[in-house]
Amino acid sequence: MRHEKTEFAGGPLDGRVLDVLVGVTGQPPRVYTVPVPDPEGGPQREYVYHREPSPGPREDRRTRWVFVYDPEGERPDRLTWPWSRAARSRGAGSRGADAKGADAKETRSGGERSGGAGGERADGG
Repeated sequence: MRHEKTEFAGGPLDGRVLDVLVGVTGQPPRVYTVPVPDPEGGPQREYVYHREPSPGPREDRRTRWVFVYDPEGERPDRLTWPWSRAARSRGAGSRGADAKGADAKETRSGGERSGGAGGERADGG
């Protein structure tokens, strides 16, 4: 597996440069979480870091990316694609989309054409 040295800013890992696994695209994950167990046996705490491009000119950078500490620990909303399941459940169901498509096909194919590119007339002449 491929790793990349990545700098951490803020929080308990401030100033450290750690090896982070990179994905197929060669980039580290957008959100990096560090689970910390509670010494008293309670629920574990999770430190959340968000990936950002390293600031400054390329020559002065120690690493390509910087993970910045998020004290509130919120994960950012993910991108929603129109074909994802969550988008389909919010909008019109698949029945609504099919019914609209069928109506549109019927309107396009039925009736007389006016000024088509083929020069054919609807009456066959």
